[in-house]
Amino acid sequence: MDCPFCSGPTQVIDKRDSEAITRRRRECLECKKRFTTYERIENIDIFVVKKDGSRQLFNREKLKAGILKACEKRPVSLEQIENAVNEIEHKLRRQESTEIPSKLIGELIIKMLKKLDKVAYIRFASVYRDFKDIGDFEKELREIKRK
Repeated sequence: MDCPFCSGPTQVIDKRDSEAITRRRRECLECKKRFTTYERIENIDIFVVKKDGSRQLFNREKLKAGILKACEKRPVSLEQIENAVNEIEHKLRRQESTEIPSKLIGELIIKMLKKLDKVAYIRFASVYRDFKDIGDFEKELREIKRK
């Protein structure tokens, strides 16, 4: 890479990798100035296919907001929620298709919440599975107790 200051050749003096970013600290061999470059993986867009057949761009923040809402006032840390969102997004990106049914996303969230917090799981399931009455809650609670 050429130096952005004098266009001279550069060398990498430090490199650090994180999840999807590589940070390189560089130094110009001519002017001796230092600068940092970042290399990121370009993600391919994921489209969510809704129940009505419409498609919309996957929104990580929307996924996180849904999980945050289910976990509201529960002993689930932001770090746990962020890890759950990362894991779900990673699973979505590993799918063969870039068009993901919303049902798959919902099921991934349900599985994740079941591990994190049973109350958050029931909250999310009641909306996601459209519980009609108390019987639906009782049935789900019996299922949790059975396992």
